[in-house]
Amino acid sequence: MQYIERKEYLDFLCRYRDLELIKVVSGVRRCGKSTLFKLFREKLLSEGISESQLITINFEDMDFEHLLEYRALHEYILTKSKDNSQKTTYVFLDEIQRVDGFEKCINSLALRENLDIYITGSNGYFLSGELATLLTGRYVELKMLPLSFKEYCSGPVAKSTISLREKYAKYVRESSFPYAATTLSGKPEEINQYLESLYNTILVKDILTRIQVRDVKILDSMLRYTLKNIGSLITPHKISNSLSSAGRKTDTKTIERYLQSLQDSLVLYQADRYDLKGKEVLKINAKYYVVDIALRYLLTGGAGKDSGHMLENVVYLELLRRGYRVSVGQLPGGEIDFVAEKQGHLSYYQVAESVLSDDVLARELAPLQTLKDNFPKYLLTMDELPVQHDGIQQLNVLEWLCGNI
Repeated sequence: MQYIERKEYLDFLCRYRDLELIKVVSGVRRCGKSTLFKLFREKLLSEGISESQLITINFEDMDFEHLLEYRALHEYILTKSKDNSQKTTYVFLDEIQRVDGFEKCINSLALRENLDIYITGSNGYFLSGELATLLTGRYVELKMLPLSFKEYCSGPVAKSTISLREKYAKYVRESSFPYAATTLSGKPEEINQYLESLYNTILVKDILTRIQVRDVKILDSMLRYTLKNIGSLITPHKISNSLSSAGRKTDTKTIERYLQSLQDSLVLYQADRYDLKGKEVLKINAKYYVVDIALRYLLTGGAGKDSGHMLENVVYLELLRRGYRVSVGQLPGGEIDFVAEKQGHLSYYQVAESVLSDDVLARELAPLQTLKDNFPKYLLTMDELPVQHDGIQQLNVLEWLCGNI
C-alpha cells in the first residue's frame, strides 16, 4: 500500500516526543491515524530506537481482545516495558476508546517517567469526559483530518499530467480518505463501496452504540438533508420541519441530539455565526460542513451539486488544518464566509468559484469592504490571476490550498 507522508502531523509528534505529555490524536475513522503512528515508529527506528522500546496495540485487532479492560492493559504495558527501565518505551494505543475504563489506565501510565504515550480515538467525545478531567494540563491533542488537497496532489495523481483544476475535480469526487485516494484511485465503484462501508461503521460503532436511536432512518435522513444544504444557514427546527413534511415525523430535540452525535463522530463540523459588530457568537442558525466531499456525493446521490458550496467546504477544512478557529461572519445586511481566528489575530475569507462577472465581484467584495480593521482580507476563487482590490487580496484558491501563495 502506498503511503502519503502527512508532514504537518508527523512534525507535531516529533515536536512533542519525549515530553511528559500524552499525545492524543483524534479524527474520523480511516483518516490516517494508524498510518501516522506507523510512519512515526519508522522514524524512531531509523534514529536508533530499538524494537523492544516500542509497544503497539490496535484495539480493532482481535489479537488484543484480552486487553479491552483497563487493569489487564495496564499490567500488560508495565510488564512489556519492565526491561527498558533505563530507556524510554514508546506506547502506541490505537482506538483506545474501545477499552473499558481506559481513562484510569492512561492516567496511571502517565505517572511513569520512562513511558512516552501516544493514543488515538475515532470520535470527539472520548476526550470530553473523565480522561480530560484526569489529565488536565498533561496532554496535547492533534485533530486529524483526511488528506488535504496539497497532500492529495503528492499521491498517485502527482504522476499524471492533468491540470490542477482536474486534480481538484478528482479530489472532491474520489474522496480525500487516504485509502481511497491511493489504493482505490481511479476506481469509482470501489471507492463508493469503501465509503458506504465506512459510513455504516461510523453509524454502528460511533453513534448507535453511544446514543439511543429509536429510528435509524431519521438519523440517516437528517444527515442527507444536512449534506444537501452544506454551506447554508440551517437550524434543528428547520431540519425537523423538512423531515416531518417529507413523512419522517420528528422533533427539534431529537435533531439536536443527532446533529451533536454526528459532530462527535467527526463526520460533520459546525460553523457558528459570529456577529462582527457586537463581537459575540450567535446561537441561532449555523452552517455545517462534511469531513469529505465524496461522502456527500455518496449520501445525496449527487443531489445538490452546488460546486460553490463544495469549494467553501474544502476551504473551511483547510482553515481548520492550519489551526484556525472558524466561524461565519455576520454583518448588518451581509455575511463573510469565514472569520478565521488564531492567537487573537483574525483573517477574513470570501470563497467563490469565479468573479469574472462585475456583478459577482462587487457582491463578493462588498462585505469585506465594510470592515474597517487592518486584519488581512482574502477573496479565494478559481480564477487564475491574483488581483488586489483596495487591500483585499484575490487569490487562486487551488494555489492557496497547495500552499503556493
